Amino acid sequence: MLKQVILVRSDLKLPKGKMAAQVAHASVDAVLKSRASMVRNWRAQGMKKIILKVDDLAELHKFEKGAKEQDFVTALITDAGLTTVPAGTTTCLAIGPDAELKLDKLTGNLKIL
Repeated sequence: MLKQVILVRSDLKLPKGKMAAQVAHASVDAVLKSRASMVRNWRAQGMKKIILKVDDLAELHKFEKGAKEQDFVTALITDAGLTTVPAGTTTCLAIGPDAELKLDKLTGNLKIL
């Protein structure tokens, strides 16, 4: 089974609409970076996505580093600053799609947002 994980910084306290937009940016960016065969398989399985929370930017970067060390596709999203957060604010990180068991080894201890 394949899934995608998106990590969102809880310290930013983003409004729901802003958070939804940032998560969508991360998901799409990661999919565009992924192998076509992985995306086809993930789509065929229902495009499972899990949104998890991290405490802050330092924790987000810790998971980005771990994901890259395991050769996961990642998409780190930095906001343009046109609405609720200053320009350059890093909001979230998408990892995958990839094997659910592999992703769970990295992010399985995080709580669902």
